Amino acid sequence: MKLTAVFTALAVAAGCVTQAHAQAYPSHPITIIVPFPAGGPSDTLARILGERMRVSLGQPVIVENVTGAGASIGVVRVAQSAPDGYTLGIGNWTSHVGSGAMYPAAHDALLDLQPIARISATPLMIVGKNALPPRNAGELIAWLKANPGKASAATVGAGSGAHVCLLYFAQKTGTNFQLVPYRGGAPVMQDLIAGQIDMFCAEASQTLSFLRSGAIKPFAVMSKERWPGAPEVPTMDEVGVPGMYISFWNGLWAPKGTPKEIIARLNAAIVEALADPAVRQRLTELGHVIATREEQTPEALGAFHRAEIEKWWPIIKAANIKPPE
Repeated sequence: MKLTAVFTALAVAAGCVTQAHAQAYPSHPITIIVPFPAGGPSDTLARILGERMRVSLGQPVIVENVTGAGASIGVVRVAQSAPDGYTLGIGNWTSHVGSGAMYPAAHDALLDLQPIARISATPLMIVGKNALPPRNAGELIAWLKANPGKASAATVGAGSGAHVCLLYFAQKTGTNFQLVPYRGGAPVMQDLIAGQIDMFCAEASQTLSFLRSGAIKPFAVMSKERWPGAPEVPTMDEVGVPGMYISFWNGLWAPKGTPKEIIARLNAAIVEALADPAVRQRLTELGHVIATREEQTPEALGAFHRAEIEKWWPIIKAANIKPPE
């Protein structure tokens, strides 16, 4: 009986320590690593969420931009960090799907990350310069078929969402055009407006202000439903090319081994942030479609992330897309 009492006391003590650890978290600032440059869509999203999460967690949430190697450096940094809940990583299709198909370090890191929450998504959209002859997506496909190799289409990094979207578009529509590499989305939009490049497969939220001003021409979105930011733009299904979906979705991850109670605390902070009317309004104005409450769980992000990897890695590898030397 005495030995049983000792074991019981030890178990109770261990439980108290675990509970105290969970209650004490967080005791100092949390860092969210963004694997893209400051000012981009993921960076803006991280700063909006971090500002609101500070209220829930009672600690500052610092955004750190760790860029390079197709976003793989930032992803690996998160995966190799201490699993204590103080270093998190935000990312999207490019950093958490495309990067892993090309960079071995990112490939392994992505499989080891621990999901926290799915945040939002915007579809990719085919847009063109205003001087391009086609007036709609159907005419665009017909024009590209009639003029093989004539049009120029911008890509942003090997294996990026924009790159894979264009390869996917060409494959599904039986068209052919020249791919022109750019260093970022901002210079692409500048050249598109100036008429120096014909087409781009852009994150829809990136196009919003240009669409509203009439500076560029929209053709179609790569989603099942029309995008709320520009409901007049048809889907590829409506154009007659069914099943062509590619979404620029966003999620939040922690290093593998982060305690479940900390993951739960972080998930609760994200859920609370995404339920805040002010946050929802800011994200909606930026063109984000906020994940449903069911999609915001760690399990939902984990399952969705695995499905995206299983869908896109074979396509990227079959296209023999390589990192730039």
